[in-house]
Amino acid sequence: MIRAQGLTKTFGDRTAVKGVDFTVEPGRVTGFLGPNGAGKSTTMRMALGLDAPTQGSVTVNGHRYAASPAPLREVGALLEAHAIHPGRSARDHLRWLAASNGIPTTRVGEVLEQVGLDSVAGQRAGRFSLGMGQRLGIASALIGNPPVVILDEPVNGLDPEGIRWVRELARDLASEGRTVFISSHLMSEMALMADHLIVIGAGAILADCSMQQFMADHAASYVRVKAPQSTEVEALLVGRGLEVLRAGDELRVQGLDAPAIGELVGTQGLLLHELTLVRSSLEDAFMALTADSVEYHAKASQKVAR
Repeated sequence: MIRAQGLTKTFGDRTAVKGVDFTVEPGRVTGFLGPNGAGKSTTMRMALGLDAPTQGSVTVNGHRYAASPAPLREVGALLEAHAIHPGRSARDHLRWLAASNGIPTTRVGEVLEQVGLDSVAGQRAGRFSLGMGQRLGIASALIGNPPVVILDEPVNGLDPEGIRWVRELARDLASEGRTVFISSHLMSEMALMADHLIVIGAGAILADCSMQQFMADHAASYVRVKAPQSTEVEALLVGRGLEVLRAGDELRVQGLDAPAIGELVGTQGLLLHELTLVRSSLEDAFMALTADSVEYHAKASQKVAR
């Protein structure tokens, strides 16, 4: 379990994290989301004792992580996958990690096989691709078979097979009762991976709830209606007090579920060609929630006349 209480970090006159409180519980995958500069990496660094809080505290399993006598046995972390000596082989990198924490050397071969690097274990890390380096970083996080796993952007540089593997790995670790805390900007994967979400913006917690509750609170939904007599259907629905938006050949209806709309239209002898519930994605819900917390805004691209 990871617990933050009044956690604050300032850098000069800038407050990166503003008195946040949250708990990352075992047995589920907790996604940590936020725009660039929101305070995600700083929060993770404080959890690992790499940055000292200005105020407040963050503990792992009831105590400061820095006080652990064998930290890799307690928390496995991936913050920067390529923070590895380029001249060291993947096997040797894991060997010294194991030796420093009293971990049996047999564990090295196990994690190399688990992350799919057993065939290149003797190669120097400096020759690894971005994806291979990411896998070695995950292997380093798993070497101590820890009960708490913290991964910052774990799918960065991975191919589709690797992304699916990370997703399944995270869910498997959670099913074993471990605490899994993952930060990612890849919303489509987070939607498939996370059970719980903590969303931070401008250093403050914006949401801390289950994925289901987050979508219910922040994802817009409507019923898509297509009908040959769309004008008549639109007039009927508006007349019943429903919010109806026309978009091309479809009507987007809010205020009534799909079965009820179908029954209402059917009682008037009108035909329907489509009746579909449409819910916005996690990305849409996230962007709607964090719109006022984005630090860096890009301008829309404009075509240049030639």
